[in-house]
Amino acid sequence: MKKLLAGTALAFASMSGASFAADTTACLITKTDTNPFFVKMKEGASAAAAENGIDLNTFAGKIDGDVETQIAAVESCIAAGAKGILITPSDSRALAPVVGQARDAGLLVIALDTPFEPAETADATFATDNFLAGELIGQWAAATMGDTSEAKIALLDLNPSQISVDYLRDNGFLQGFGVDIKDPTKMGDEDDARIVGNDVTNGNEEGGRTAMENLLQKDSGVNVVYTINEPAAAGAYEALKSVGLEDQALIVSVDGGCPGVQNVADGVIGATSMQFPLLMASKGIEAIKAYAETGEKPQNTDGLDFVNTGVELVTDAPVEGIPSITSEEALGKCWG
Repeated sequence: MKKLLAGTALAFASMSGASFAADTTACLITKTDTNPFFVKMKEGASAAAAENGIDLNTFAGKIDGDVETQIAAVESCIAAGAKGILITPSDSRALAPVVGQARDAGLLVIALDTPFEPAETADATFATDNFLAGELIGQWAAATMGDTSEAKIALLDLNPSQISVDYLRDNGFLQGFGVDIKDPTKMGDEDDARIVGNDVTNGNEEGGRTAMENLLQKDSGVNVVYTINEPAAAGAYEALKSVGLEDQALIVSVDGGCPGVQNVADGVIGATSMQFPLLMASKGIEAIKAYAETGEKPQNTDGLDFVNTGVELVTDAPVEGIPSITSEEALGKCWG
């Protein structure tokens, strides 16, 4: 198995983030290299690495949920003598053993966007408060709908693994909408007749389209659609449009990428929660540099190892009591 993983590691896309030899090597490992969120994260890490004189190697899974590729990437970083790893774990539990090996070898490991389970698996987490991100779009959807008793909710999640970013956003949305959550670490076990069902999207447009089609077969009256991210939301919209139901459902999402914000402006998405992946990555590189120079690990002002990089609700239909920015404002700051 180790030989197989090592061979896989050689196939990764790898690049130097600095244009000159550096004393410190760092790694960025994302879930994929096609999702715009992770593309922007890579941009932020590469720019910060160049600015700070760090040699950056980047790796990505083939699809969301590609744990084997990420394991091989961590092993490659250990072998290369990297000082630190920034990683968005495809599976926040399955990667724990290899992350433990990296930390035992003296590497600083920082989770970006998706916390490990337990969070202490990594040295620190730089991320959005994903529960709050979900809660904001849930509150907006409920307030916009007014009478939520007739809601028919479709939940378009990430993948069957139910990693932390998945259930935090999902359950945050449900709580914001007014659904009683049985277990905040699981999805799909709420006793609420308004929920049509959950399906998985793998965080991409094709998956969003298929998941929406599946849930419409269960109930063609779906009028509220939660999606894990904006590519999935775009796919859900296309599925609704293909059967003439695009005006029937409120679609809400999370990410705040420029294409997603444009979809808010175009009326495809009603509201989205904007994250800041470039900031996550650049702050992560700065933390690795500080660790290389001083041996100190990152802490926020409260002395905790979770660094909240912020979230803002984006909508062109604001509701009283829920702070938000317009799509025009968001297009001026989306992801950087």
